[in-house]
Formats: sequence, C-alpha cells, structure tokens
Amino acid sequence: MNTFNELKLTNPLRNAISDLELAKPTPIQEKSFSVILSGKDMVGIAQTGTGKTFAYLLPILRELKYTTETTPKVLILVPTRELVLQVVEQAKLLAKYMNVKILGVYGGTNINTQKRAVQEHIDIIVATPGRLYDLALTKVLKLKTVRKLVIDEVDVMLDLGFRFQLSNIFEFLPKKRQNIMFSATMTEEIDDMINSSFTVPQKISIAVSGTPLDNISQKCYQVRNFYTKVNLLSYLLDDSEEYSKVLVFTPSKRLADKLFEELEEKYDSEMGIIHSNKSQNYRIRSIKHFNEGKNRILVATDIMARGLDLDKISHVINFDTPDYPENYMHRIGRTGRAEEEGKSILFYTIKEEKSKRQIENLMAYEIPELDFPEEVEINPELIPEERPRQKELNTSHKVEKTKGAAFHEKKDKNKKTNQGGSYLKKMKVYKKPKTRGDKRKNLMKKK
Repeated sequence: MNTFNELKLTNPLRNAISDLELAKPTPIQEKSFSVILSGKDMVGIAQTGTGKTFAYLLPILRELKYTTETTPKVLILVPTRELVLQVVEQAKLLAKYMNVKILGVYGGTNINTQKRAVQEHIDIIVATPGRLYDLALTKVLKLKTVRKLVIDEVDVMLDLGFRFQLSNIFEFLPKKRQNIMFSATMTEEIDDMINSSFTVPQKISIAVSGTPLDNISQKCYQVRNFYTKVNLLSYLLDDSEEYSKVLVFTPSKRLADKLFEELEEKYDSEMGIIHSNKSQNYRIRSIKHFNEGKNRILVATDIMARGLDLDKISHVINFDTPDYPENYMHRIGRTGRAEEEGKSILFYTIKEEKSKRQIENLMAYEIPELDFPEEVEINPELIPEERPRQKELNTSHKVEKTKGAAFHEKKDKNKKTNQGGSYLKKMKVYKKPKTRGDKRKNLMKKK
C-alpha cells in the first residue's frame, strides 16, 4: 500500500495524518485496518516499533460515531503509566479534527481526582489494569457501554501479574463487544485468555519475534565483567557524534541504578534513567528530555521501555545479554524505526555466551563480533552477582547418643507413668458384677 488514502479514512483523519507527515501505513496498520473495521475479534503479533498504536487507533476513530452516551465506548488497556500518557497523546493527535473525548487513568495519583474525571463525558478511556479495576469497583466508572476493548502489550501485563485484574475487568464489560489484542510474543497464558474471552479471533503476524530487522546493524563485544562493561560503555559514549541518542538496557532496577551511578559524574547532564522504582514525574521527565534531545543517554529496564515511543534512537546497547531471546528482539526494535537505519550493540560475558547463542539460534543469524578496544581498561573487580558462590560445609550429621557423664538415669519421680487418675485406678480394681458371687467379692474388697 502506497498511501493512507487507500485505507478510505475520513477527512478529519486524513488531515491529522497530513499534519503528522506520515507517508504510508506500516504493514501492521495496513493488515489490521479492515479486520478491526469489520468488527471481528483480532490478535496482532508485532514487534515494538511497527506502529501498533496507530494500527488500532485509526480504524477505531474511523468508525467512532457521535452519541449522547457519556460513558466510554472504547477501552484501551496498557501495562504502564508511561504508555497511558503516550497512547492518550497519540489518540489526541489523530483525533485533532474530531469531537472525541479521551481520558487516561493510572495508579500513583489521587483516585478521587480520577473518580471526578470519569464521571464527565468520555468516548475513549486509556488505563492501566490496576487503576481501572479500582475505579470499576467503586461503581463510579460505568463500562457497560464499551463496544471495543483493546489490550496492548498483553505479554508485559501478564509478566507484571495483571491476570487477576484483566479477568475481573472482563466481568464489568458487556459480553457483546469487539476484542482487540496486541502482543510481541505468544505464550500459553495468552492463548488461554484468547480461548476464554475472544470469539474466533483473526490472527495477524508481522515481524514475528526472532526475525532480525534488515535495517538494524548488529554487533557484539565479549566483555569480562560489570566494571569492564562500564569502561567499554564509557569509551563508546565518548564519541557523542556517533552515539547521538543511546538507549542502554540493563537486566534489573538495581543494576540500572548502579550503572547510572558509575557514569553519572562523567555524563550527568546527558543522562536519564527509567525503572519502576523511580517516581512518575521523574520517569516522565526522563523520557521527555530524551525525546527532546536534552539527554542523549537513557538507561532503562526491559519492562519500563516496552512500548514507549522513543524516536530516532541511534544505538541500542544491551549492557547485558537477556536470558530470553525474545527480549533481545524487543530491545533492538527500539532503533531502526519507521524504516530508518538503526544500530545495536550487545555486551556479553563468558557466562552469558549461552544466552547469546540462543538469541542467534532464534534469529538464524550470527551477530558479528568486534575486537575489544585496547584503550579500554579491564577491571578485575567483581560485583556480588558475579562472584562465585562459596559452598557451605555440610555439618549436618547424626550424633549417636551414648550414656556417659552427660547422660543420666531418670529420677524415680520422673519414671512414673500416667495411670489415668484415681478413678481409673479404682476401676481396674473394681469388677462389674455379673453374678451374685462377683457382687459378694466386691463387697469383701471394700471391707
């Protein structure tokens, strides 16, 4: 498809697309449009950066008609607060020339303020599952008018433990609705959800996980340990002209903080960081400064960076090698977006070599390895996670108890056993008479 005109968009949407200077639809946008417009349930499998958000927003806005209903007609669920803000922003850009009310709700803010907001006229509500469920429980937010449900980045939602909230949200929705789901991967848990909640969905797959993107150049370095990785990263980042906008992935919040601390003194005004322990305002500011070019380096964890709209990234640097090969594909998909050329660099240790081979097996592609720069210092110091675990001596063995100086015979008073009290003692002596002779014997004993 050459242009958006072939999608038969309305004039307001055409004008919005023109303002955004979008040339032509991406494959996922092209293939999803007619399916969503038809009203069928749909499951889209697509990499991050393939235009998934517009893939469902365009047909939804194309079909959305004015009604007197003040409660939401469309519900869009996303895993993080940052994605709520991003989807709301993109929806407002597309609906620029339409009379559409769009609201975003998420945790970490005053729920009473959001209670008042959801009571006003809303056409589209974008929410995280936890906060939406809380609002639905209060009965302030009514969801019985929802005609279309979109679950975006569903694999991340399930990773974050939102299965309970998703299942219960379904109970608040009308049974007659269109279900639209997008995910970068398919798992048994996602299949179970589709089978239980969707009606014969049509599946669309674009750039399935494991398919290397042709417009992304991939390289790798074998690096000794964490501190040597820090030295190598610093060496690369010194070339600010080449590494003009860099997203650095780390495996955990703790290591993200540690890496940030190591580089902060040198690149303070050029760096930002996002992970779930950072405050909402801090994260929003970090993303804003990165997108605007105020910061050229952003350190992030996998989950916080999934789905975020981060434009024109020159390099994705994998500070670690992901345990799951699909995560590597999600990461490198952040660069080379909108058919622009991107670059990805992977750091791996000897311990991470197995994970690297799994990534290469998934892609059926061997990542070219670069020689380690002679100028970079190799630091032998190890962080706790890299130190070999010391095996504890097994001191648990049975001691055979033998009588000796430390073992004593019980005193006579402690040798007594419970005989059941005086009543039972008498019962042992007393025999219930069965004949007159027995009765006579009992009388003789009492005397």
